[in-house]
Amino acid sequence: MPTLEELRNTRIEKLNELKKEGINPYPSKVKREISIKSAVDNFWLHRFARKEFYLAGRVKTIREHGKAAFFDIEDGAGKIQVFINPKNLLKKGYEKFLNYFDVGDFVEVRGKFFKTKKGEKTLRANKARIITKSIRPLPEKWHGLKDIEERYRKRYLDLLMNPEIKKKFLMRSEIIKELRNFLGNKKFSEFETPILQNIPGGATARPFITRLNALDMGLYLRIAPELYLKRLLIGGFEKVYEIGRNFRNEGMDATHNPEFTMLEAYIAYKDSDYLKTFLQELFSFLAKKFNSKMDFEQPWQEKDYDDLIKKYGDFSAQGGPASGWELAKKDLIQPTFVSGFPGEILPLSKTLEKDPARADAFQIVAGGLELVKAFTEENNPLEQRRRFEEQEKLRATGEEEAQRLDEDFLEALEYGMPPCAGFGLGIDRLAMLLTNSHTAREVILFPTMKPKE
Repeated sequence: MPTLEELRNTRIEKLNELKKEGINPYPSKVKREISIKSAVDNFWLHRFARKEFYLAGRVKTIREHGKAAFFDIEDGAGKIQVFINPKNLLKKGYEKFLNYFDVGDFVEVRGKFFKTKKGEKTLRANKARIITKSIRPLPEKWHGLKDIEERYRKRYLDLLMNPEIKKKFLMRSEIIKELRNFLGNKKFSEFETPILQNIPGGATARPFITRLNALDMGLYLRIAPELYLKRLLIGGFEKVYEIGRNFRNEGMDATHNPEFTMLEAYIAYKDSDYLKTFLQELFSFLAKKFNSKMDFEQPWQEKDYDDLIKKYGDFSAQGGPASGWELAKKDLIQPTFVSGFPGEILPLSKTLEKDPARADAFQIVAGGLELVKAFTEENNPLEQRRRFEEQEKLRATGEEEAQRLDEDFLEALEYGMPPCAGFGLGIDRLAMLLTNSHTAREVILFPTMKPKE
């Protein structure tokens, strides 16, 4: 069996032969009148019209059959069989096809539609032109794409060879579109806030540090858009959101990637109780759209954070309450509101008036995944300053993930931010839940990975 390098060299030889014959294997202009899906969907109309059409796509299989050949071509929407023989394509063109075309090449074909004896919809080509010569063979032609790590590193091949993976990413795209539709119908406005920030705020996380040479200043990749979206509330908007990338220089596991996609939304004159109803409606909407097996219609469970920590024991030797919380989340399969978090761990949230030690906040967990964090937002500038100062004290003791004191945000807050509530929804984890994926890498197109040696 030839090696990958031998197959590659053979294809380069074919490429050079095409050039010698005056054929450009990478033309800038292509004739493509309809997509393959359109050809298949309107097959009978096209067949009875007896009109010739130009199609284009990637060759997926080639099968010689006596003095004729069949090959399948595929574009982004569909696949169709193409029939050629020396009579229709002329002998010289037919021989060129067999000699120079390979699986993986992109071709432009012209012809009329017919049905084979086996009933397969087919294009009888009288013209076939190569429009991209592939140099490397597709995975199934040499060793297959079985290595999971390799799939993530070469996602383009994963998409090409695994239709179910392609469906997941199309579904992810639809999920984001439907989120925008839902929020748009609720009269939210979408905005874009800075990714490069002077001070990384809005979350408890370790940031990535970079530098802007033009101004000779240090900057951070944002860990959250929260403080900028709140500035928009101060500026007079009442319903705002952003869907975008955040970056956190932390550990990696099945549900964490250093860069990830979040939806953050804020609404004036509402509180966390309102958000519970709002988010139940949102998840019910998504479940219906994407036929989720998760039941978002039944009354959701309500759990207390302290009760969960007590139930899962004292894990101080393994990292404290956070370890118990990680174990608790894995057991929360049906949609659950978890509340009662200590106020000091959520410095941007108001605390409960009846219990100031607890945050006026909740999280949504479903399928063992932490999906949403939601607060009644702190809008008292003096209290927010005190919270930031406490965080800075933690930083001084070596706590790198503690939040920073942002004077510019505090100044904005002193002009007055209306009472409001906000939430952050992890898009990657939501896609995991709705596509039944077991790791975020299955729903992040190009997950962060260490380069191979």
